[in-house]
Amino acid sequence: MRLALNAVAAVAVVVASLLSFSGTAAAHERRMVGPYQFVVGFLGEPAYAGNTNGLDLRITDTRSNKPVEGLEKTLTADVSAGGLKPLPLTISARFGQPGAYNGNFMPTAPGAYVFHITGKIDTQSVDEKFESGPGRFNDVESTSALQYPTKVPTGADLGNQLASIQSDLGQIRILAAIAIALGVIAIAAPLVMRRGRGAM
Repeated sequence: MRLALNAVAAVAVVVASLLSFSGTAAAHERRMVGPYQFVVGFLGEPAYAGNTNGLDLRITDTRSNKPVEGLEKTLTADVSAGGLKPLPLTISARFGQPGAYNGNFMPTAPGAYVFHITGKIDTQSVDEKFESGPGRFNDVESTSALQYPTKVPTGADLGNQLASIQSDLGQIRILAAIAIALGVIAIAAPLVMRRGRGAM
């Protein structure tokens, strides 16, 4: 009986491991570029705003079913989000994992991100954009749902609050300038009227 229970427990562990691995792999986009299969996503899934993460790039030559090495010398990559200017990434080969490459950065806002990979693999030209989203790989998520006991504002939240404060300060300056002008007029008006009467 004990042997049977141990066997069932071992099978359950293996199945759970396979399911968790397949979930991570599903969070990447697979695409053929010539004879090469690209697998692209975030290094850490799910990706959270404010946490160090990066491009996870794996390339296999489907003709030989072998990983392609040395591409940190021939490929370049950048990341963009929200229509902003792209950030160039440094592609580096992952130690002990042939055909796997990193491009580290820290996403600071939740939402969709685009990885743009260009260059060459042997004679194959590469100019591909991989955008996060349904059926591809996950968008960057906010950490607010995970924070406990105190919610920490993100960089984007702090930026919005600062912009609001600056806008309020601008309005206060305008009102202060108007108040000073009215004060000067209130002080100067009686003096002008007295001088006018004295001249009579």
